[in-house]
Formats: sequence, C-alpha cells, structure tokens
Amino acid sequence: MSVEQCRWLDFPRIEDQRGNLTFVEAERHIPFAIRRVYYLYDVPPGAARGGHAHKQLEQVLIAASGSFDVMLDDGYANRRVTLDRADRGLYVPRMIWRELDRFSANSICLVMASAYYTEDDYFRDYEEFAGQARTP
Repeated sequence: MSVEQCRWLDFPRIEDQRGNLTFVEAERHIPFAIRRVYYLYDVPPGAARGGHAHKQLEQVLIAASGSFDVMLDDGYANRRVTLDRADRGLYVPRMIWRELDRFSANSICLVMASAYYTEDDYFRDYEEFAGQARTP
C-alpha cells in the first residue's frame, strides 16, 4: 500500500437556510461495507490519537466537527493532511500508519471501518509495521 492510495471522498451536501445535511452510504460513497463506526471527541489540547496501522482493515475518517490533522505513512513516504469539512472524508487503506493530532476545540473525528474490532489486526509498533510494509 502507498500513501498515494489515501484519497479524499466528497459526500453529498444539501444546503438549506436551516442548516446543511450530508449523508454517507456504504458501498456508494464509502468503498467498503461498513462494519463499525466510532468517534473521537474531547481530545485534550496537544494530545495525539492513532499511532497504529491495520493489517486488513480500511477506514474513512471525517471531521464531523472542527478540525484535526492526520499523518499518513506507508513505510517509505509520508504526508500530512488536514480534515476540516463535514462533507469530505479521508479514505485510508490497509497497511498505512496513521497518527491524528492538532485537534481543534470541540472537534469530532468520525471513523467508519470495514471490519469489526480485533486486536490481531493492529500494528502498534512502528518498526514492526515498517518491516512488514517494506517486505515485497
């Protein structure tokens, strides 16, 4: 996998004077069936989340409120992106190390995942991940 495979997904935005509405449909707007949804909130100033990669799981991250940065790393290259729109998500395929930081006050990071939680799917040690990512 490559950080180049991480990509933006734009979701429908219905604008109205009463407020905007965005919806997301699995396998239409999201490139996989959604098996799990979770969200990060009340992240203290200066705190970071993530710090892992997944062996098989794919994810889409959305800044449902506020903003935060995501650092993406494939074992060779890395890039940092800012999520700050509720109508846009970031697709992160398997075997990409991710770290989330620079959370704004009252931000909410919504995550949709392709699989149920299983600890066996995680790389929590960067060197172990990088060794696997760099193996042909």
